[in-house]
Amino acid sequence: MNILMVLTSHDKLGDTGHKTGFWLEEFAAPYYAFLEAGANITVASTKGGQPPLDPKSDDPSFQTAETQRFKADPAAQAVLASTIPLASVSADDYDAVFYPGGHGPLWDLAEDKTSISLIETLYQSGKPVAFVCHAPGVLRHVKAADGTPLVKGKKVAGFTNTEEEAVGLTNIVPFLVEDMLKQNGGLYSSGPDWGSYAVKDGLLITGQNPGSSVETAGILINTLKAAKAS
Repeated sequence: MNILMVLTSHDKLGDTGHKTGFWLEEFAAPYYAFLEAGANITVASTKGGQPPLDPKSDDPSFQTAETQRFKADPAAQAVLASTIPLASVSADDYDAVFYPGGHGPLWDLAEDKTSISLIETLYQSGKPVAFVCHAPGVLRHVKAADGTPLVKGKKVAGFTNTEEEAVGLTNIVPFLVEDMLKQNGGLYSSGPDWGSYAVKDGLLITGQNPGSSVETAGILINTLKAAKAS
């Protein structure tokens, strides 16, 4: 299993003067799930190199067993520090892609033509694509083969409007993930705020929030294993 993980390179939270980036748990938990499943993992980011970490995700109150494991793992830290530029990625080299969230992707990856093309190519090649928390926002301009939004008519999840309101960023982010998925025709559903919730519709896998990272990664692993066994 060759899995590509794609991270944001965007570090500015709108015009607030605060920093953003990727959410640590949403990278660390899937990374170790993939590693333990025997996958070969490549980590890319929009610009390559060290991607920006959302400082809030480093807060002690948001730490999990996986984030603590990451902080004690020099090898994993080295992988993160040397991500490859997204433009250098070939879809042919991977069996699946996984996008961690954080608010950063709403600014760069959602509008990035290389990312959009990568997702479309993988999906149309029969390979699963997975996104968690804010990362389903990356699907904003992704199209199906017939030119309609990829999420149209498909079961999807993503960061809820009420979760965004709870973190006080409703009027800061360029768009709300829940609203965008619905506007693009997605069959949006959600679980309780901050609880684990993920859905699969064919090759499209989406999770609601940071706490859904393990579940979303697990669905992707099982999808790959099922494809290999068939």
